[in-house]
Amino acid sequence: MQKATFAAGCFWGVEAAFRSTPGVKSTTVGYLGGSSEDPTYEQVCTGATGHAEVVQIEFDPEEVTFEQLLDVFWTSHNPTQLNRQGPDVGTQYRSGIFFHDAEQKAAAQAAKDRLDASGKHTSPIVTEIIQAGTFFRAEEYHQQYLEKRGQTSCHL
Repeated sequence: MQKATFAAGCFWGVEAAFRSTPGVKSTTVGYLGGSSEDPTYEQVCTGATGHAEVVQIEFDPEEVTFEQLLDVFWTSHNPTQLNRQGPDVGTQYRSGIFFHDAEQKAAAQAAKDRLDASGKHTSPIVTEIIQAGTFFRAEEYHQQYLEKRGQTSCHL
């Protein structure tokens, strides 16, 4: 099993996209990339902690590659929006790939470069590619939030 961690706006919809991906064995939503220890949802929502809402994935690399997970990531949000996704605004909603090893870093950068050069987006890709730090699990009511409510998406 390997880990991958992505930030792509509100973590509920991003988690749902990855949970339906074959080879993904588990997902956990949480917070990463900030400066405070053990932040709460309310603290992260202020933007003051510096954390992003993220989904951490455990996947079987024999069933799904990191590159395939990157494809899900790129299509589950708009990577050209700085510190926002749709109606959600703030650094906690930024686009980011938190790599766990040198191979993930290289694959993420190559995928970002390809997407930027493809012309698919008229604005540049603003996705951060940074080393994964300490992951803080979000409160239980956020885990599989949409699934618990019989929803598959929260996109407007």
